[in-house]
Amino acid sequence: MTARSLGTSHEAYGSKFELRIIMLCSMAGTLMQALDSTIANVALPYMQGSLQASRDQITWVLTSYIVAAAIMTAPVGWLAARFGRKNLALICITGFTITSMMCGAAQNLDQMVIFRLAQGAFGAALSPLSQSIMLDLYPPEKRGSLMAIWGMGVMVGPILGPTLGGYLTDVYNWRWVFYINVPFGIAAVSGIWLFLRETNRDSSLKFDWLGFAFLGLALASLQLMLDRGTSKAWFESPEIIAEAVLAGLGAYLFFVQMFTTDRPFIPSALFRDRNFVSAMVLMFVTGLVMVASSALLPPYLQQLGGYSVTDTGILMAPRGVGTMIAMVIAGRIASRIDSRHIIAFGASLILWSMWEMSKWTPSVNAWSLIDVTFVQGLGMGLVFVPMNLVAFATLSPVYRTDGSAMINLMRNVGSAIGVSVTTTILANGTQTAHSALAENASAFNRMLNIGMQGMMWNPKIPMTAQMLNQVVDHNAQVIAYSNDFIFMLLVSIPSLFVVFFMKKPPTLAAGEKLEISE
Repeated sequence: MTARSLGTSHEAYGSKFELRIIMLCSMAGTLMQALDSTIANVALPYMQGSLQASRDQITWVLTSYIVAAAIMTAPVGWLAARFGRKNLALICITGFTITSMMCGAAQNLDQMVIFRLAQGAFGAALSPLSQSIMLDLYPPEKRGSLMAIWGMGVMVGPILGPTLGGYLTDVYNWRWVFYINVPFGIAAVSGIWLFLRETNRDSSLKFDWLGFAFLGLALASLQLMLDRGTSKAWFESPEIIAEAVLAGLGAYLFFVQMFTTDRPFIPSALFRDRNFVSAMVLMFVTGLVMVASSALLPPYLQQLGGYSVTDTGILMAPRGVGTMIAMVIAGRIASRIDSRHIIAFGASLILWSMWEMSKWTPSVNAWSLIDVTFVQGLGMGLVFVPMNLVAFATLSPVYRTDGSAMINLMRNVGSAIGVSVTTTILANGTQTAHSALAENASAFNRMLNIGMQGMMWNPKIPMTAQMLNQVVDHNAQVIAYSNDFIFMLLVSIPSLFVVFFMKKPPTLAAGEKLEISE
């Protein structure tokens, strides 16, 4: 295996000002990429009319971006080693900025899908590059706080995306959802071009086209299956079956290629590091729970709880606040307390919050909502920061960019699977619960025929039968949401056991500096 290029050490920079500029510019790229994964969601109805697309066609605006980003995340490490991290960062941020302008100027659906594909491809590298740059810029004892800052950008972006997208669409038009990236992109390119040092480049590296093709096939097929599964009735559709077979075949051939070829574009050494593999599993679960719960809570609060859009946003805010508070705390204590204990405590908080959410009914009071979502945010923050530190604690620095790419890929895959599976559980659970409840809502149920109340709910009367169906459907949805929260609880339980497979990362006493051999 040819060694990958090392990053530029923090000692190569002359002032804190340079370091902070580089950190801000690299974080700007991460935030732009994270925002664009959700910012266009609320603008889709406006795009549909402007681009003359059907409801099914307009969803390709989202799918094309996700598929391109998923495929191009994996080879980031190889690209950085071959062409240099600074060059790659400049190309990706410049490309992302230009394609954002092109998306905003698109005149038809074909142009929009092509530009979104390019935007996703350029944006894929921004988050892993930002993480690896920040890990190299500062000494180990400061990396806890840095991962807290980086984590805020990664997790706050998708949360703010729909809110910012709705505001820009209402005040201006949907095209500003993409134009907003331009000034931040220009600033980020300028800062990185002026201050970031170039890393070594290895021109002898050969690209593993076969492995990349297999992984691209697996990821593209998986994303298409997850995005289209619900609308196609899943495995009742030949298209979904074909995509599932291609995804499994691509994944199998990719791993065979990776462990048998001399120069795979993703080093097999990553999968021999126990801490890194454990962190990948945790990141998958974290991405699943974080995004799936974010997708479930707004419709639950609005459709079943009767809250307005504004009130829903206020009730969702404590979750983000809890995450940011926990990240700051975890960043400060992660280098002095065993990170595994912090992860286990955070995972326990997530499990408790999911258990409480599974018992919710639409009549749950606002303070209970705030308490539970705040604790859930605390748990996510306490898991996210030390998990990233543990992932790289025993991993050789030569694999740092590759590791960052794989960690981000696992988060994206977990998010996609989480949204698709919970949406399916919700739809199927609602139908099943509706059928079970409807069996008792018949003319033969004497409880529906008692006095005036019986006249109102008599299913023999068409108007009352319609009202009764609405009540049954409402309660069926409550049951289905509860099943979704239980599903996320069960998925989160293995995260506690994964902690036991991790090696204890190094800690330091007060005033002591952490020394890690690189």
